[in-house]
Amino acid sequence: MSGPEYTVVEVLQGKWWIAAVAFAVSLVATPILRAVAYRLKVVDRPDDLLKPHGRPIAYLGGAAMCIGLLAGLGCYVAVMPGWRQHAKRLSASLLSGEVGSVLANPLWNVLAIAVASVLIMVVGLLDDIRDITPRKKVLGQVLAAGVLLVGGVGDRMVTVFLSIFPWGPPGWVVVPLSVVMCLVAVIAACNATNLLDGLDGLCGGVTGIISLGFLALAVWLAMWGRYPGTDELRVGLCLAMAGAVWGFLPYNIPPASIFMGDAGSMLLGFFVATMLALFCEEGTSRWLLAALAVFALPILDTALAVVRRVLMGRNIFAGDRSHLYDQLVDRGMSVKQVVVLFYLLALVAAALGVSLAIWLRGRHALIIYAVLLVGIWVAFWRLGMINPESDEPALPEPPEPPDRGGD
Repeated sequence: MSGPEYTVVEVLQGKWWIAAVAFAVSLVATPILRAVAYRLKVVDRPDDLLKPHGRPIAYLGGAAMCIGLLAGLGCYVAVMPGWRQHAKRLSASLLSGEVGSVLANPLWNVLAIAVASVLIMVVGLLDDIRDITPRKKVLGQVLAAGVLLVGGVGDRMVTVFLSIFPWGPPGWVVVPLSVVMCLVAVIAACNATNLLDGLDGLCGGVTGIISLGFLALAVWLAMWGRYPGTDELRVGLCLAMAGAVWGFLPYNIPPASIFMGDAGSMLLGFFVATMLALFCEEGTSRWLLAALAVFALPILDTALAVVRRVLMGRNIFAGDRSHLYDQLVDRGMSVKQVVVLFYLLALVAAALGVSLAIWLRGRHALIIYAVLLVGIWVAFWRLGMINPESDEPALPEPPEPPDRGGD
């Protein structure tokens, strides 16, 4: 087997400033929007259960990240090879009604991702300001997924599971099943990152590490040069999102001076779902499994919270202290200790997902993932994190109230 066609340097050459611009814009936009949030009283007010921070904290951190992301995507278009030709072809395809050519155009793909990202951020911001119902939030997520699909991203996701057909997957099932799969990915990822946003710096830092894990996968795939357009898009999107997240994080680490809110956590989840869709473009489950492994920590935290709520007979959408991070704080760890621990676990998950994808076939990696998953749930059970007590005691006060963020 021959080696990669390109080196890491060649893949990233001329693209590093996508991350730099996204970082700088997010870094500057965050304190500006923090001041705007305080002036307009767009703040997260403390309560006695899920939001025990000592004073109202500004929202709009998610909007700052979105601005950084859009700036990064703009830079990606600027460094895109032959973007003028792509623009001309897109215009001609739209005028002639050539749907296939439109969906395959990289400029159309980027435009759809940008529009859908703004849409999902606005839905989250409405929830931050007006506390909309879960049904309306899901509807917003469905609309964002629809924009993504219309933009030619995710419309062939299911092919990773249909490779068992030696003659290729039946064409009539690909699009409808891919639509369902894309909707599930967007809804699940948005809610997983939303539920992870419970401590200062937690969701941003963990997702920032996840974005770097996705970048490593994207760069590795780009080194082989099999899907030039998709390779470029994956790398560019990861650079833009990583820069936007890390530009926001200095203001969000404990004690936070601004929260990302649902606007930010849902934006990060949408980024994850978009990357899952893009990794499916390879047509094999190997890279989708790797991406899910990189994203494993939010998945596990969400699953643990949902299982506990079901066992307690509670609404799975109702906030409580069932999350892994909440249980660790309640058991005596400080907020900063929990955040650092989650960063380390996210690094381990990212390293594991990337390494196994590079060195092992998908079916072999799947065995390792399954064994690890069983081991983790056994550990949860042995530590008493799954089965709630029949008469749950009153919730203790968290050790460091000023460092807590909103769920």
